[in-house]
Amino acid sequence: MAAFAVVSAVGLVADDRVLVGAPIWAKPFKFSASFVAYCLTLAWMLTLLTRGRRIGRWAGHVVVLTGLIEMVIITVQVVRGKRSHFNTATAFDSALWNAMGMTIVVLWAATLVIAILLLRTRITDRATALAVRGGMLIALAGAGLGFLMTLPSETPQAADTMGAHSVGVPDGGPSMPLTGWSTTGGDLRAPHFVGMHALQLLPLLLIALVLLAPRFARLRDAGVRLRLVRVAVGGYAALVALITWQALRGQPLIHPDGVTLAAAGAILAAVAYGTWKALRPTAPTRPSRTAAEQEPVA
Repeated sequence: MAAFAVVSAVGLVADDRVLVGAPIWAKPFKFSASFVAYCLTLAWMLTLLTRGRRIGRWAGHVVVLTGLIEMVIITVQVVRGKRSHFNTATAFDSALWNAMGMTIVVLWAATLVIAILLLRTRITDRATALAVRGGMLIALAGAGLGFLMTLPSETPQAADTMGAHSVGVPDGGPSMPLTGWSTTGGDLRAPHFVGMHALQLLPLLLIALVLLAPRFARLRDAGVRLRLVRVAVGGYAALVALITWQALRGQPLIHPDGVTLAAAGAILAAVAYGTWKALRPTAPTRPSRTAAEQEPVA
């Protein structure tokens, strides 16, 4: 995947072709860079397994193989100057698109197997266990949102396509820089991206808390770190749900309406309160009274 990222970066500089409103090499570059982060994180998580390591290793092999097939198809279509996703223009294009659909289902299933193994494994530090499991489950949900893009779109699209990224507008319209997400309608790539990268961001949050612990006394308490991770997992899941709802309503990520802003404010307030509550010193438990102290005085 790192090699694909380098090749795609060269393509971005050397090839000025544009496809569906974006540089033609942008998609393979983003996919390969995302796969690098995805596979490195899964490789680290597999080292945490205390049972089912052989199954986990084979599931990891499946992720590698299906990811490779996905990237080869995307790159072949770029070289041909054709869309890889949703393209049913010819029998060959349709066959490649169907193959991509099957490989991504198998990749998702292999990741689910790893998630189940992580749920069953014993991780001593509770904050680490929650960050890993919470990140994995949210990432699975985010990856699953990709299947919504393959459904027939109610918005008119190109005649030779099936499915779409955008909701309420055709693909290829005005978009955000770098991400390419629509600025005129909903875009399912936003919750898909945010959800999948919970896999990295939640464990990274815990690593940051551990690194900051020597400088901040409250973070040295494992219970405080656990409570903060709980808040982060809940807040992250709520954020993914919010931007999924926003996209399905045909609303651009950067142009939320009042209802979306109110929901975002409620999530932010809940996270802020949860963080304050997690950092508050807990009252010391009072020692239980001895039998002699409990006897009534005659």
